Amino acid sequence: MALDVVKSEINKSAEDAAAAIKAEADAEVAKIMAAADAEIAAMNEKEEKRLKEAVERLGRQELSSAELESKKIVLAKKKEILARAFAETLASLESAPAKDKLEQYKKMVKASKNVIDKPKAYLAEGDKFTAKDLGVSSVAVDSRMTGGIILESEDGTIQIDMQYKTLLQTLWDREMKSLSDILFG
Repeated sequence: MALDVVKSEINKSAEDAAAAIKAEADAEVAKIMAAADAEIAAMNEKEEKRLKEAVERLGRQELSSAELESKKIVLAKKKEILARAFAETLASLESAPAKDKLEQYKKMVKASKNVIDKPKAYLAEGDKFTAKDLGVSSVAVDSRMTGGIILESEDGTIQIDMQYKTLLQTLWDREMKSLSDILFG
């Protein structure tokens, strides 16, 4: 029987040692799990913060992109309106009644007299004015012209381009900054 008691004590001692080792192992596992949970929580928090920042950044970029696109559309429409205004103004000048054109051409010839004394005039095919009407030495038709007048010295060394499209473009270019300031702020 003594052997049974010794055997029983050894088993109890082994069970106690196993229980202690198991308890120690469970404590170590719990400690490792707690550390892992804390690390996972920190990683999740860091990732959520990064994700939130990325979403905010993308939102700002989308808003900025939409605002830029909106400005482009408005600018394109304004340019379209300006181009239409230019074209309509030019068409209005070119289709003016002959009486109005003659008056304008005479003023152009008069304004050029200090540069060219007795100029030769080039006119568009639709303008049927004579040299006497305009007060010039001669009149020639230029099929490339659509309205206005080109004055040239007799020797051809001096030429003054007073075509409507040239005058309008010059005025347009000169006043574009003021016009842009008014239209575009």
